[in-house]
Amino acid sequence: QVQLVESGGGSVQAGGSLKLSCAASGYRFSSCGMGWYRQAPGKERELVSTISSDGTTNYADSVKGRFTISQDNAKNTLSLQMNSLKTEDTAVYYCAADVLTPGGFCLYQYNYWGQGTQVTVSS
Repeated sequence: QVQLVESGGGSVQAGGSLKLSCAASGYRFSSCGMGWYRQAPGKERELVSTISSDGTTNYADSVKGRFTISQDNAKNTLSLQMNSLKTEDTAVYYCAADVLTPGGFCLYQYNYWGQGTQVTVSS
């Protein structure tokens, strides 16, 4: 079955860096898009970054220039390099995937999610 397992979260001081990884299994990796979301305490889940099947990337304005999304098709892994971290980046980060349907279509919405990994940035 489809599994998305995040890792790499932790605690870091403002200005520091972390790299999140999402190990994907059980489906044809990179056949459709993937993304990273985050949810801070008391706030709604928000989109951080996406990468489409052709490698096109998008970022929330709040992380542009600081975060980089990438995927390693050989390792079935999605990554998020986070630099110049700010206290407002503190949240649980989730990996999400648009998994190809049995009919061979992308849904253009995320139908599978990981369990999340905590990122805490202190001042």
